[in-house]
This record gives sequence, structure tokens and C-alpha cells, in this order.
Amino acid sequence: MQLATLLIGLIAATALWSGVQALNQQARNAYDRAAATFGGSRTATLIGKDTPTFPQKLFVDLRRAGWPVSPMLEGRVQIDGRSYRLLGVEPVTLPAEVGNAPAVGKASLQSFVTPPGEMLVAPETLRDLGLTEGVRPQANGVSLPPLRVQPELAPGVLVVDIGIAQEILKMPDQVSRLLVGKFTMPHAALESITGDKLKLIEPNAETDLERLTDSFHLNLTAFGLLSFFVGLFIVNSAIGLAFEQRLPMLRTLRACGVSARLLNTVLVVELVSLALVAGLIGLVCGYFIAAALLPDVAASLRGLYGAQIPGQLSLKPVWWLAGIAISILGALAAAAASLTKAIRMPVLASAQPQAWRQAQRRWLMIQSAAAIAVFAVAGGLIWFGDSLLAGFAVLAALMLGAALILPMILEIALSLGERSARRPVGIWFWADSRQQLSGLSLALMALLLALAVNVGVGTMVESFSRTFLMWLDGRLAADVYINAASDAQATKIKAWLRDRPEVEAILPGGRADTQFGGAPIEVLGLPDHAIYRDNWPLLESTANAWIRLRPGDACLVSEQLSRRMRLAIGQRISVPTPGGDWPLEIVGIYADYGNPKGQIAVNFAALTRHFPQIPMTRIGLRVAPGKIAPLIAALQQTFGLDDRNVADQATMKAESKRIFDRTFSVTAALNAFTLGVAGVALLTSLLTLANSRLPQLAPLWAIGLTRRRLAALELLKTMAVALITALFALPLGLLVAWCLLAIVNVKAFGWRLPFHVFPLQLVELLAVALAAALCAAALPVARLARMQPASLIRIFVNER
Repeated sequence: MQLATLLIGLIAATALWSGVQALNQQARNAYDRAAATFGGSRTATLIGKDTPTFPQKLFVDLRRAGWPVSPMLEGRVQIDGRSYRLLGVEPVTLPAEVGNAPAVGKASLQSFVTPPGEMLVAPETLRDLGLTEGVRPQANGVSLPPLRVQPELAPGVLVVDIGIAQEILKMPDQVSRLLVGKFTMPHAALESITGDKLKLIEPNAETDLERLTDSFHLNLTAFGLLSFFVGLFIVNSAIGLAFEQRLPMLRTLRACGVSARLLNTVLVVELVSLALVAGLIGLVCGYFIAAALLPDVAASLRGLYGAQIPGQLSLKPVWWLAGIAISILGALAAAAASLTKAIRMPVLASAQPQAWRQAQRRWLMIQSAAAIAVFAVAGGLIWFGDSLLAGFAVLAALMLGAALILPMILEIALSLGERSARRPVGIWFWADSRQQLSGLSLALMALLLALAVNVGVGTMVESFSRTFLMWLDGRLAADVYINAASDAQATKIKAWLRDRPEVEAILPGGRADTQFGGAPIEVLGLPDHAIYRDNWPLLESTANAWIRLRPGDACLVSEQLSRRMRLAIGQRISVPTPGGDWPLEIVGIYADYGNPKGQIAVNFAALTRHFPQIPMTRIGLRVAPGKIAPLIAALQQTFGLDDRNVADQATMKAESKRIFDRTFSVTAALNAFTLGVAGVALLTSLLTLANSRLPQLAPLWAIGLTRRRLAALELLKTMAVALITALFALPLGLLVAWCLLAIVNVKAFGWRLPFHVFPLQLVELLAVALAAALCAAALPVARLARMQPASLIRIFVNER
């Protein structure tokens, strides 16, 4: 039994940890692939000091002055209503060390730069477009170059010659940035060539995408680590009980002259061999777990951060080696206490059945003192910490402290029960429950942590869901949304809509990308209409915020941008535009959940004046009740629009809710895995304790208690300690939820969600905990109820 429980614990721990690490590695491989695309943030770059683009002449001046620079132009294009990142490069000057461009700079250079050119895409992008190589898609009213696959490219990126990109984006002689290669000759200072028009951005080992997604991967790692430790609780419990059952044999070997060091060496070799087998099985299970969760992880990263993750696992050998190593190290860590006790215990002490429990009370006091110290650390981190890592450290400290203090809480509760008991069987019931704590404490700690995380994460997700739906009602206030294929088509659609009597209002929309405070932001244009004034999700604002937006000298900022840049209402900011800086006064702060970028909302007319080149393809409509479906059908028939180009409010809300649910499905799956492992931990502890419990149960049977009643008492004891643990887990879980909402979310995403308590959810989790305890206790209790009297009688003749 101990062998089975040890293997189950190691396999579960290794599988969950390695599965999470496989997901993280897959995502980070994708980030590396995106970062290396023609330079990225890991290459020194020159950008405009005050504007998103600058004249191409500066590139010519720098090349003549000996600077190894290469121009790039970046923008967005829409193909069949879907947005893609268009990248224009100059392959002749592109430094060899900056990216995945070998196919551009060699044999196919001529076909890439001469009309009609070529457009390089990743295989995933080609599948997403639903086209084949050589096809010329339409975007912004023009034909793009023929498609050609380049596997090294990141998904969602279209690469063309910079001259073609300037034509497509309608930005002649403009450059977004200059990639800087390695200098091989002396060169003039930057300021002497370009003045103050450009600034140098040094290469960064970590990409913007990696920084944005750090919180998500830290969250996954935290779940994996928690599951790993819960699995190690099983291992620790199994090893401890196995050592206890082996004490007579160890005593005999020691008495025969075998040294404690040699015994420990043999035990370690045995343990490492088992860990190696369990690690290999766990890695295979972890691979299947990662493969099952990868689609949801990819959807979460795409929805939250815009990160493109391939849908198939491609793991490096280091992942397999790390999985084996973590299995062996975990097994050794779980067995460390038992091995230490075995090597230090005197020979005679080994013969005592309760030798390893003599110090239980002293360790209980030490554990409680350590828990108080850990809680103090958590308080200090809450007060002084100011980072995402500090937020997760607070969570770790709270859960560690709660796990350490749990045995003392159980001891106090069971002691109170013993003092209130009057009948002998009742007194024995509580006293025996206290005696069982040493064998069940680790499994109950695992149950506590799993329940607390389920309560905390469940409360956070439900709070987020409620807030998200209210936010959607404000952001998706129009009845119908249209995304035209080009500005020309959008103009025709607007003219057609003006003749439709059921259309109550045409609400144009647009957005521009720029830089603010060294980070990319979106500038959103809002029409001056009552629907936005009545529904926009403002968190705080001046009394006349919407009136102040009309002249174009005021703006609203998203909550995450206000927190990141420490912006406040009344503060003045300067936004870079193609025509120079745009001074704006902040008159409101609004919620913008799920957007990785900071966002500024301005009057739509003012946006088009400062960013005249943005696409005018987004249109919202207010439609008379009952006329929405016929209008959409007419739009699709007249202009050839599909479901991606035109949708009603209800459809968009349903799709947003589906994406939201899928985003948190990974968390729900890991929650379920962790709770399942905790249930297995409790089961294995009860099974391994079953035989060692017989000396305590046999005397009661001998004095008249039936086996059925003994089984009922054993079940009741398990349910009692599980109930106390679950009741302690509920407030701990709510505290975890508060930390997630008020600390982790704020640092990770930049927004703070309201805290809600859901009593029905707490009752459900309490019932789940008791059901898990009931299932875990069912098998050992059934075995006891069916045990033959001869087995109980044999207890009195065996050596104990």
C-alpha cells in the first residue's frame, strides 16, 4: 500500500508540475519567436522622440554617417475583417544578427522587392487566412503581394518590402523605427546627425509580451507548485508510515551490526529508483495534461494579451530532464525528515511503537510559532510590498502559515470536544481523533490548501464575471457592430444606412496606436452621443466630463494606464501624433478589462484630426427594436459581409462571455486537479493508517463494540476533522480572494475588481470537501466493517 501511495503521490506531483512548465515553455518559445522577428525588442532600435513615425531621410543620413541601420515601417491592416500586423522591411540593409530574414536577403531578394513583391507569413497565419501560397489578399482597398510561407515568423505578422508597406499604409517616405546592427567602423554621434528627432532604445533581454504575460505564467506556476506540494504531502505521508511499519526490521538490522549510514544509503537508493520510475510516468501524464490545456491557455493569452501561441506542443529535452530531476528532488525532500529521524534514532528507541510520536506536542508548538512568524511576514509584505512578486509572496505566506497552524486548530477543537464528552466512548472518540492527527495532518493540510485556493480563485472568477458582464453592458451599448473591409466600403455602407428608417443612429468609431511614457497605447475615438454618455463604464470623472471631450483638448484614460503612469483627474498629458504632440487634460478614468495596453478615449472628430490616416471601418448602430435581424441580413446580402464583419450586441456579448469562460477554464481545471490530489492524499493517509489503527480498535471490539459501530465511529472521526478543516478553509479562501483582487490583479493587470462573497458557492465547496472526505474514508471503513474477528484477535498475540 505504501508503495502504491508513494508512486501515486510522485506521479501526481510530477505530472501537474511538468504539465504547467510545458505550457509555460511553449508560450515562451512563441515569445522568443515573436521577439526575434526582424529584430524585435532584443535589438537596439532608433525611434522618433515625439512622433510614432519620422522621415525616411534620417535613415539615409545615418547610413551615410556610418551607422548600420535598417528601416522598418509598422502598421495594421484588415483582411476579411480581421486585423494583422504589417511589417515593412528593407532586406538589403537588414543586419544579419537581428532576425529571421535569411530567405529574404539571399536567393529570393529580387522577387521580394520587385513588383508585385512577396508577403511573408507564418504557417499559422496562412491557415488563419484560409488561403494558399501565391494568392494576393485584399486589404485597405488594395491588393497585397502574393503570400509566401516562412516558418520562422511569428503568427499574425505580415512582412513585405518597406516600399510596398508605405504604399499600403498610405505613409510615403515614413519610417517607424531603425534597427541598429553591430558597428564595424567609427561613426558620428547620433545627435550630430539627427539632432533631437530620434532616441536610442537599448536591446532588452525581456520582451514587452513577456513582461505583460509574466502575471499569467506566474499564476500558472503558482498552481503547478501548489499541486506539486500537495502531491508531496502524499509522498511524505506514505514514506513516514512506511518507515514506522519498518521499524522492527530496522531495529533487527541495527542490532545485527548494520550501520545507520548504510541503512540510509540503501533507503535513498530505493527511493531514487522509485522516483525515477514515477517521474517518467508523471512526465507522460504531464504531457497529456499540457496538450489538453494548451488550446485554453492559447485562447487566454490571445484574449488577454494578444499573444499568438501555436496549438501543438514542441518540447525541448531540458523539459524531460527537469521533470525527472524535480521528481527525484521532491521525493528526497519529502523523505528528508524520516531519513534524518532514522539515522539519529537510538537502537532501543526504534523498538518502541510510538517512538516517532513522542515529540509531537513539542513540534506542534514549534509549528504554531512558525505559523505566527509566517503570518507576520505576510503582514509586512502587504504593508511594504509593491510588486506582483510581493503579491504572490503574500498568498504563499498566508497559505503556508494556515497549513502550519492547522494541526494546532484541530488539536484545540478536538480537545474542547473531549472535555465536553461525558460517556466513555465519546471521550475515547475525541482522544483517539487527537492521536490520529500525527498521521492525518499532512493530508488535511493538503485538503486545506486545495479548498482555500478553490474558494479564493472561485470567488475571484465570480467577482470578475459579475463585473465583466456589467462592463460589457457599458462598452457594447450599440445594437449592431460593423467592421467594413475598407474605408471605401465603409463610406458606401454609411450612405446606405442613412436611407434605412429603422437605423436611429450611426456611430463611427476608430482607434490609433501611439507611444506614451515609453509604452504602446491605444487612442480610442468616441462619438458625441447619449449612448456613450449614459453607458460608458466610468470609475470616476469630473461633473462635465463628456462636455469637456467635445473641443478635443480633454480625454478619459483607462484604469490600468492611470495606475501604471500614476495619472489623476485634472492632470495634463501630451500624446504623440503624426502632426506633433497633442496636449490633453484628464477628465475621467474608466474600466477597460482585458486590454493589455493602456488606452485613452477622446472625441472621435478630434481623433480623426490628429490621426487622419487611421482606418474608418468601424461602425456602431442604434436600431429600432425588432429590426436588428432583418437589418443584419440586408447588410450581409447587399455588401457581402459575413458574421465576422457584422454582428449584433447579443452575439458579441455571448462571444465575449465564451472567451471569458474559456480564459478561466485553465484555472478551473488546475483547481479540480489540485482538489483531486488532496482527496487522494487523504485517501492514502487513511489507507496506510488502517493497519496501524488496529491496536487501538481491537480492545474496543473485545469489550463489546461491534465492527459496524467501530466503522461508523471511524467514519465520523474522519468527517469531523474534515469539517473543521473545511470551515477553516472558507475564511482563508476569502482572504486569498481579497489578495488576488486587491493586490495580484492590480499589479498584474492594472485594474482592481470589487470583492463579492457568494454564500451558495461556499456551501457547495463545503459539501464537496465533505464528499471528498467521505469517498476517501469509504474504503478503509468498509474494510474495517467487514474485517474477520480472527484478524482482530490476532492483534493481541502479535508483537506491538
